[in-house]
Amino acid sequence: MAALVEEFTLSTVVLGAGPDGLLGVEQSDKTDQFLVTDSGRTVVLYKVSDQKPLGSWSVKQGQIITCPAVCNFQTGEYIVVHDNKVLRIWNNEDVNLDKVFKATLSAEVYKIHSIQGTEPLVLFKEGAVRGLEALLAEPQQTIETVISDGEVIKWTKFFLAYRHPVLIFITEKHGNYFAYVQMCKSHNLTKYILLLGQEEKSVTPNFSAHVDRNFISLMSLSSDGCIYETLIPIYLNDTEKDHKVVSSLLLKTVVSGNARNGVALAILDQDHVAVLGPPLPASKECLSIWNTKFQTLQTSKELSHGTSGQLWYYGENLFMLHGKFLTVIPYKCEVSSLAGALGKLKHSQDQDTPTMPHFVNWETSQGCGLRSYNSEHSSRVLRRKKIETSLQPEGPATEQLLSTIKKDSEKHIEVELRKFLAKWTPDFHTIIGDIVTGLLERCKAEPSFYPRNCLMQLIQTHVLSYSLCPGLMEIALERTDVQMLQLCLQQFPDIPELVTCSCLKIFLSKISPLVSSRNAILHSAYSEAFLLPHLKDIPAKHITLFLQYLYFLYLKCSGNAAMTLPGIRPPTLSQIMDWICLLLDANFTVVLMIPEAKRLLINLYKFVKSQICVYSELNKIEVSFRELQKLNQEKNSRGLYSIEVLELF
Repeated sequence: MAALVEEFTLSTVVLGAGPDGLLGVEQSDKTDQFLVTDSGRTVVLYKVSDQKPLGSWSVKQGQIITCPAVCNFQTGEYIVVHDNKVLRIWNNEDVNLDKVFKATLSAEVYKIHSIQGTEPLVLFKEGAVRGLEALLAEPQQTIETVISDGEVIKWTKFFLAYRHPVLIFITEKHGNYFAYVQMCKSHNLTKYILLLGQEEKSVTPNFSAHVDRNFISLMSLSSDGCIYETLIPIYLNDTEKDHKVVSSLLLKTVVSGNARNGVALAILDQDHVAVLGPPLPASKECLSIWNTKFQTLQTSKELSHGTSGQLWYYGENLFMLHGKFLTVIPYKCEVSSLAGALGKLKHSQDQDTPTMPHFVNWETSQGCGLRSYNSEHSSRVLRRKKIETSLQPEGPATEQLLSTIKKDSEKHIEVELRKFLAKWTPDFHTIIGDIVTGLLERCKAEPSFYPRNCLMQLIQTHVLSYSLCPGLMEIALERTDVQMLQLCLQQFPDIPELVTCSCLKIFLSKISPLVSSRNAILHSAYSEAFLLPHLKDIPAKHITLFLQYLYFLYLKCSGNAAMTLPGIRPPTLSQIMDWICLLLDANFTVVLMIPEAKRLLINLYKFVKSQICVYSELNKIEVSFRELQKLNQEKNSRGLYSIEVLELF
């Protein structure tokens, strides 16, 4: 059970908070004191219990603070960076930042991390990491470049795992996301490729993370309003190569999928997350707490004045900008239990802040009953307790997963599969097919069993093909799973023409997926001789619809030959033309009899006629160019000077 307590204002109008809000809120060495850094020139130290500032420091006019101030818990001093490279250190007695300790660094700083139990850590924009003491000993030391050209750091977090400091930071390049895990004591750096879904990639997700035994649980709030989880191993023997990790759906539609601003995510504990954002497209922003174990909404509070889309949490306090005020909302999260998740426990919270349990997708393969879910959860907890410090060897882990697939619930299988994929190695290529086969066999034996999230994860490993698992697309067709079919068409290079046409029928029968399904069908490999007979089986009205859409795409491209259509993997002009020809060859007689297709056929006729004229003129020019080429070849036989007159007809 969780509850939000009455909010209070920590400060009035926040001066210097730009359009992107504050740079940060960080804890001081006193549990009740926090450093607030605006996006301009000022750092303020607040005492939350008294709701008043204890001190304020500013850099000079013309200078700008570029990363939030933090406290060095080992010395009690404060650290800030301004103008990207200038580091300042001061304490409570100092008044003027211009007169405190200054160190000019050789590279730009992304963020300074500081937590209890270890020295502060400096993360540079190029991905290099330095301890504060080592950096201050030689401020102008050379800082290496870790990330590749074009990669940009989007998010970072620092925490202790078994008393060892661990830093994770997420980068983005051309829509692809990568996770770097830095073991600070051993200096081991491991790079992971995050296999996010298309919904997660469309807009930069909001990230949050916490340590879950041997894994970093990375959560992302994506543009579709859902929360996804990725398990990243902390300890990995092979740090020389990039490893792939797959995300899976954790909570569905916690905020409106149309929200682009004002959304944030924070992990409060192992079972609770705080989400900032509008729950519905037309609604105002809300702060809500969700139980991830039981997938229920625990409590929610409307924020009528809007926010900056930023959320910080320390202890039992949530910090945010509400309108123009820095607001603190205390919260309480009790130990997660089924009764608490349903709001059945007696609690001492105020009557005006009731819990609001709300179910998401709570079904398991045994049904919605309480007994099956408790059994699943107990099994999950026991398995997590068995995780050892070193990763399990491949053989036993595979056998254990295949055994789990045969008898356990969908949610449990999904959890175990994510752990398995988190230990990804190239040797897994031969095992993935066995896992898919096991899932599909159970799907056929139990009609109610459909582990969609597991299958989507496996497809995104980029190692499957149609011939390796033909039953996968068969079951997706049976259940008209448009998203899975799109993914298969993008990933599988050997899909038969019959299956391609079956996918096309489903896409054309739906209202919305046509545009997104084009980044799929038009790219599919095919043999014209085998494809044409199957195209004749598609209903005439769907053929007309597809032709209209292809003609629209052609008009977009033909106006500018160098134009690239928007979207992921857009079709080329050649692909559009090929499919128009295929559809007309297969269905011309049928389309000719449909009144609705008359205007389309006339437009296509005019288009073909104009293209013939263009190609005819090009052929004439080609002849002239050939003559020019011959003359150019004879140039060597002429003297040093000549005058030539060429007539083009």
